[in-house]
Amino acid sequence: MQMHNPPHPGEILKELYLDPLHLTVTETAFGLNVTRKTLSALLNGRAGVSPEMALKLAIAFDTTPEHWLNLQQIYTLWKAKQETNMQDMRNVRHFFEVSSDSQERSFPKFV
Repeated sequence: MQMHNPPHPGEILKELYLDPLHLTVTETAFGLNVTRKTLSALLNGRAGVSPEMALKLAIAFDTTPEHWLNLQQIYTLWKAKQETNMQDMRNVRHFFEVSSDSQERSFPKFV
């Protein structure tokens, strides 16, 4: 099922974790051992969840790093789909369809 406009992981962090626990940005940043600026950028959608941040969030909120990285990946892929020229994607598909019809492949061989 395709999601329309998935939330940024920072939005999920704020609404499902910080707000219910009445944690401020300053308190949370201190607990995560990151700067307030770093956390604020994540919460406001100006930065994504890095693997290191995913580890910290998983420990802090009893989740998994995969949870946070999956949220980021879903958001990042959705955003890429919004910003990608779909004609370019059709050209890519056309190239490989034509190539697969050929007897001789011109792709590099990896050893």
